[in-house]
Formats: sequence, structure tokens, C-alpha cells
Amino acid sequence: MQLSIKHTGERPEGVRNIFLVKDTALLKDFGFNNDALAYVEAKVEAKEKLITIQNYNIVYYVRIVADDELNNKGYEALRKDGSTIYKGLKNDKQTGVCIYDLVGDKALTLALSEGLALSSYSFGKYKSEKKEVADELTIYVASSELTQCALEELRLLSNAVFVTRDLVNEPVSTLNVEELSERITELGAVHGFDVEIFNKSKLETLKFGGLLGVNKGSVDPPAFHILEWKPENAGNEKPVVLVGKGVVFDTGGINLKTPPGSLDDMKADMGGAASVVGTMVAVASNKLPVHVIGLVPATDNRPGGNAIVPGDILTMHNGKTVEVLNTDAEGRLILADALSYSKKYEPELVIDLATLTGSAVMALGQYATVGMGTASDDVFKQLHDAGDCVYERVVQFPFWDEYGELIKSDIADIKNLGGREAGAITAGKFLSHFVDSPWIHLDIAGPAFVKKDDSYRGSGASGVGVRMLYEFLKSRC
Repeated sequence: MQLSIKHTGERPEGVRNIFLVKDTALLKDFGFNNDALAYVEAKVEAKEKLITIQNYNIVYYVRIVADDELNNKGYEALRKDGSTIYKGLKNDKQTGVCIYDLVGDKALTLALSEGLALSSYSFGKYKSEKKEVADELTIYVASSELTQCALEELRLLSNAVFVTRDLVNEPVSTLNVEELSERITELGAVHGFDVEIFNKSKLETLKFGGLLGVNKGSVDPPAFHILEWKPENAGNEKPVVLVGKGVVFDTGGINLKTPPGSLDDMKADMGGAASVVGTMVAVASNKLPVHVIGLVPATDNRPGGNAIVPGDILTMHNGKTVEVLNTDAEGRLILADALSYSKKYEPELVIDLATLTGSAVMALGQYATVGMGTASDDVFKQLHDAGDCVYERVVQFPFWDEYGELIKSDIADIKNLGGREAGAITAGKFLSHFVDSPWIHLDIAGPAFVKKDDSYRGSGASGVGVRMLYEFLKSRC
């Protein structure tokens, strides 16, 4: 996808025009005649906010801004209107649009631009039919409140979301662990963050029992990726560590997934890993002054070879033993080793992201991420605020000690599965045994991959987590 976002002081030719207004009288300055103004006023009376004016191939969009929209909910409405407008552009094979900010509000204009930008993503590399129009979009922005620097930041952030979507949408036949490692290495070289990869031999030396255990049923070796962005002007003495679950395909292992459709989207089980990679791309390409480390354990989960079976005992990287009750609870096993390894960095905060439990999906659907952990209330509030700002909302679940009782094992330190109740929380309780630093666990199983078109998030991979974490890290700089 070729995306360009440019500040302009002139009216570009050959593009569609969008006007953000409160006072419709201002439209006179842009050539609206009395009939057009009367049409807009009639639509305003009918309580319409996004108004389309079309005269043959000439199309104007007018977005009426109400006073009660100057908040996160209002900005989200602007993003969705951007998606609606983009669909019109795409249907008419238009690749350029100009937004005129007649309100003088930076956040509103950025939200509309972001909705347009994110809606332009498509994953069509395996379509045999050639496109008639190039896969590109140029957004011009005429606003006294915005600079080219701010628009370039948005473009680079949108590109990072596209990176995450591409990784999740790619099938395992073309994105196994080795190919994921190659992609991460290439992205590091392009965007300027360091990449180190541990192979199977190194993982055996480090005693990554969880990652190696899950990998026993696969013909492809596992890998552990360390991504680091450490600029000279970093404002944090200790790094923020991001950990992403990288199960490139999850069959369930010996506990094979059997319900109809349960295997269809399992290429997306590395959504947490992809979000960490995308966040690193966003942070590095925008040169945020913050020290961030990304850890990505990666394997597939298959029922072949000497695959682990229920009843097996695994010894993890930190020496704790785990009784495996269900091989489809594998994500927490590979995350545990990565969380344990994060201790060497003495981080100020650890955040993990994972498509971890069906319980999270049942609780919140695709509309929010489940969050829990040991970080302070202030840190959780910062994350909640960041999520609300970009409308990637987090719902904090309780993390009471009683839930930890549900994963106690009679023959090992802990077991990898609790009961049917509170499955998202007991998964988090399992992970808590492997991290000592302030920590937040984000279960993105619901919003990471959506089957129906969801406005600017599209269908398939949504890229959830990248925009929220970028906003969160930026707020801490």
C-alpha cells in the first residue's frame, strides 16, 4: 500500500474534497452556490452529519461537527466517517482526497485522516486478477493546526499497523517461524531497531522448556526474537519490555481443535507477536525517545512427532515446573519463558499481548481487550487513557489471589489450565508466576482478527495494539 499524507496550503487539483465545518456559511468561500448551501442546510436539519454532494463526477463531502463531538467518542465517529468516504473513493477509482479543516481542531482532522488512511489497507497479494487502479492513496490536509511533521507521524503509524496486519493475514505456508524471523530482521534493518534471534540450540542452552515443549510436535524449529530500540535521548533509565505470543499456527496440538471453524483463523494466533513487531516499527520509524525491547517467542503448535501430551511435566526457563493438562493452552507456555527472560533487562514495565483465550472473546467480543496484572493503578490508567484515545479499549479484570488457587497442581508447581470459569484470568495468573517486574497482560483474542468488515479496521487482521501502545509509550516520553 502506497500511502501519502501531505500538508497543503493550496487546493490540489483532481482530488475529492472534504470539508470539516461547524458554520456552513464558510462553505461559500469554496464555491458552494445557494442551491448547494440550501441542500447542506436541509441535511443538517435532518440531523445528518456526513453529507455527500455529487454533480456528475464532481463530489464534495461535508462533515458537520457538533460541540459534543470534541472527545474520544467523537473522534472515533470521524474515523468511521473517513472509512465511509474511502469506500466511495475506492468505488469511483479515486486515489486522492483533500481535507479542509474549517473548525480549527487538530484532533478532529487527524481522526478523519486516520480513518481514511487505515481504511486504505488491503491484503490482495494472492489475488490472480490484476487491479485496474494502483493500490495507493494520497491525503492532502489543509489545516492551520497541523504540520507536516504531525501528518508524517500519522503516516508512519498507519504503516506500522499495516505491517502488523500483513503478518497476521499471511498464511503459515508462507510465514512459518523461519520466514517470520526473516521479516523481523528486514523490518529492523529498514526502520532502525536491532534484532537478535536465538535458534533451537541456544534455546536448549537457556532451558526454554515452554517454547521447546510446544515445538516438539513440529518439523520446524522454534525461534526467540529480541527487538531493541534504544535511542541516545531515551527518557527512561530502564526499558519497557513488550512480549508477544508468536504461535504461527495453532492446531491445538494433541488436544486438536475440533469444533467447526475453530481452525480457520489460527494463522492469527501470532497476533500478539505481530502487534509487538508493529509497535517497534512505529516507535523506531517515528524515533520516539524511549527505550523499548520486544520479545517474540515463535513456534507452531502441531500434533506430530513427539508432541507433548496431557500429563507431561515441563521445566520452564525460570525453573518452575508445569503440569500440562491441555496442549491447546500452549500460548501461555511460550509466553512464560519470554516473561522469565525479560528479568535480565530489569524493566520498569512489562506488557505482553496474546490471542490467548476464548474466555476473553466470550466476555468482551471483538470490541475490547482484556487487561490484568501487577502494574500500579497509575500505569493502568495511562494505558486505559491511551486505549480510549485511539478507541482500542481495555477492560481491566480482577486479579485476586483466589484465582491463583485454580491452577495449583498436585504433582508440579502449577498446571497450565484452570477450570471452565474465569479462563482469561487463570491464564493471566499462570503468567504471573514468570514475571517479577510491574506487568500488564493483554488478551487480544477478541479484537485481533475480525471476520466481518469493521469500518476502518477492515476484515481479517485489525492490527490492534499498535496504535494503543504507541500512544501509551509516547505519553511516557
